[in-house]
Amino acid sequence: MFTSISFASILPEILILIVGMLVLIIEPFWKEEKRRNVGWLTAGGLFAAMLISFLAGQPGAPTSALGGMIRFDWLGFFKMLFMFAGAATALLMMDHEQLGKRGEAYLLLLASLIGMNLMAVSSDLIMLFLAIETASIPLYALAGFMLGDDKSTEAGFKYLLFGILTTTIMLYGFSLIFGFSGTTDIYQLAEMFRVGAIAPLAAFGILALILVGIGFKVAFVPFHFWAPDVYEGSPTPVAGFLSTASKAAGYAVLLRLFFIAFPEPSLSASWTTTLAIIAAISMIVGNLLALPQTNIKRLLAYSSIAHTGYTLIGVVALTQLGAASVVFYLAAYILTNLLAFGIAMAFSKATGLENIQDYAGMSRRSPWLGLMMLTAFLSLTGMPPFGGFVAKVVVFAAGIQAGYVWLVVLGVITSVIGAYYYLNALKFVYLYRMPNQDEENHPIPLSRPYAIALVALTLGVILIGTIFAPWFNWSDAGALNLF
Repeated sequence: MFTSISFASILPEILILIVGMLVLIIEPFWKEEKRRNVGWLTAGGLFAAMLISFLAGQPGAPTSALGGMIRFDWLGFFKMLFMFAGAATALLMMDHEQLGKRGEAYLLLLASLIGMNLMAVSSDLIMLFLAIETASIPLYALAGFMLGDDKSTEAGFKYLLFGILTTTIMLYGFSLIFGFSGTTDIYQLAEMFRVGAIAPLAAFGILALILVGIGFKVAFVPFHFWAPDVYEGSPTPVAGFLSTASKAAGYAVLLRLFFIAFPEPSLSASWTTTLAIIAAISMIVGNLLALPQTNIKRLLAYSSIAHTGYTLIGVVALTQLGAASVVFYLAAYILTNLLAFGIAMAFSKATGLENIQDYAGMSRRSPWLGLMMLTAFLSLTGMPPFGGFVAKVVVFAAGIQAGYVWLVVLGVITSVIGAYYYLNALKFVYLYRMPNQDEENHPIPLSRPYAIALVALTLGVILIGTIFAPWFNWSDAGALNLF
């Protein structure tokens, strides 16, 4: 029966759907020059949805809803992160030449958000697959949205091609689970593995198939190859959304599926070792390949692969602190990376340039934008007092607590490598000057949507790094539901 619990469990999705219907109904009646206001409607609607969902009450004891298809628990905190990322992305889309006045672009964003929200709370493999596809298909269209741009078309095609391939492999793994166990309920699978309904060797093979699909979503090695080209070719707001909310949704699936369905010691030892190796390789490859990059979006793409490795340390720990550190790390990462991509978009819109060398003198052309870039890049580096510092401390603490000292040491070493290319970019911003030009006479204008989004993200990065207790408590509450 449809109860109050069922309603509360899908309230954010209902509200997002209402926002989408408003966009669909109102947008055609606006004149061409006013259709940019769809961004205000989308962002405002998502912020209102966040507020209403929060005030409507938080979950108590974890509860199954809608016939066991979804789980109403504190891990649904991910929904707030997704909606915040969606609202910030909608603001950044407003002044994009080929996205800002296209209502369908905002509808695709909202559709993807519904899928991501359901990914975070799915407790059944069928529901999980539908949620992943609902989140992914609109992103394929958004990545290739600029039909007149060859790079965007290439990005959309590559993302679609690799996404279909990896999702097919993951779906095959899901079908094998159902074939062996006779159930698609994630919370029943642990018992099936415990009683030996699925042989450990077969289970490990199934896990490998599932990791292909999830690995594509979170972009860890060796399923990272699509990220640099797709991030570079996609519209910049879409690239920022892909690197943050989409990745966080993949981690929400990874946490619930692996912590709940595969906790049996005979299995957990295998997949934690596998993920530890993947985390190590991702940190090394992501940071080393970021070093020679000259394009800011490609640098952030390889940087995101490295941050995937850091986040995996919390998953590998297989403890409550590990799960909480993953949620907290993703909250800080969403704010920080969206800020970095937002700055890249604001600079590119004003100058038409994306190379790191082109940022020379930016601090003189726009002191506030330079300060925001300093905040974003120092947070990505892991410097206090920004969110990235606390996030790395917590995730490294989880790794040490679980005995993965070697992995944490490698994380610290690769973080030093990462500091080089982040600080190298800031060197151009603050120490170099525009060749043969007066920076003060070439300011970088910020429109009101850009200013609101970038200021909110900057304050969020600072806030989560200085007053981190409430955010970590929410992350810990979500992690507790996994044990």
